[in-house]
Amino acid sequence: MIPPRTKVVSSLGIIQIFAWGSSYYLLAPLAGAIAEDTGWGHALISAGASVALLMSGLAAPKIGRWIGRSGGRTTLCLGTAFMAIGLFLLSMAHAPWVYLLAWSVLGCGMAAGLYDAAFSVLGAAYGRDARSAITQLTLWGGFASTVCWPLSAWLVEGIGWRTTCLVYAGIHIFGTLPLCWWALPRTSAAWGSRQSDRTRQPHVAARAVDMRFFCIAIAGVALTLLATIWSIHMVTILTVGGYTTAAAIAVGTLIGPSQVGARVIEMMGGGRHHPIWTMIAATMLVFAGFLGLHLGLPAAAALVAYGAGNGLWSIARGALPLALYGPDQYAALMGRLARPMLLAGAAAPTLGALLIDKVGAETTMVLLAASAILPFSMAFLIHLDLMRERRSTEFP
Repeated sequence: MIPPRTKVVSSLGIIQIFAWGSSYYLLAPLAGAIAEDTGWGHALISAGASVALLMSGLAAPKIGRWIGRSGGRTTLCLGTAFMAIGLFLLSMAHAPWVYLLAWSVLGCGMAAGLYDAAFSVLGAAYGRDARSAITQLTLWGGFASTVCWPLSAWLVEGIGWRTTCLVYAGIHIFGTLPLCWWALPRTSAAWGSRQSDRTRQPHVAARAVDMRFFCIAIAGVALTLLATIWSIHMVTILTVGGYTTAAAIAVGTLIGPSQVGARVIEMMGGGRHHPIWTMIAATMLVFAGFLGLHLGLPAAAALVAYGAGNGLWSIARGALPLALYGPDQYAALMGRLARPMLLAGAAAPTLGALLIDKVGAETTMVLLAASAILPFSMAFLIHLDLMRERRSTEFP
């Protein structure tokens, strides 16, 4: 029997907060302490996050197929276990190779324990009705940096970065892992796709690639590059534009609340609109944000738009494939979509640094704004294809 939705979504939400906070958002508050303790350069320390994203991207398709077969409970439990092991290794890292090995293990945990795996679990559990659950889960996930950045900073100041990693490892072993085991169903049979979903949705092979899938993948890669470059190099770009470091950090804090606010508005819509409209709104807001920054509009307003778009994209990337292809192959398709996005995220820190070094921060801002039109174009192409399909159905 599938547990009540509130129990599943709330449990996954708590798991996501600490999964994101102890992996994707871990390095920012720890980097300074790691450098001071080890004497390693910024490039080596930053390479850890790139290695994690690379490993996560390589593992994502297999993880998706595994979730499709197992239902996801075992996969998510293994994801939290890998995160705990990676964090333990990180706390013991006194040599660069151990440091990078720890991040590679963390990357495997990210592939099995972050949004794409969680979305696949919800898709398998609730079929076409998973959209509202996906939206609710992203609301939880939106608080990951809000909770874990100050928590990490407080722990680092009080007990050091190595013990901080051990604390997060303990949270996974004694908190998120048992929660995952308790909250999710025990058998894959309980998570099977509903027959009514199968009859309503066209069958799409997990390895098939059509125009819509291609457009979602391109949009995802572009948005991942933009988001990762911006999150890492935001302060550098804004300070060149005339902001002080404190002001740049202050306006940057608007991104998180904007993400959550946009997701709340989406949830209030009750899923009455097709998720393509969520993708269109997401990509349009991201483009508006970067264009506003390029044109010299107040960074606060531009970053509110950008944050809202980012928040909606987290929903669209989970809900749109489910609406287009149905739940039958959803987990495998999500794994295939995750790989290029995660690989793009792995390349983004180096790409951003090279752009700033070679062409300067101002030209980099121009390139980011120009690149932001690509995801919107992909969303518009999918919309046109859906309209064409609808007309052909109504008027054969």
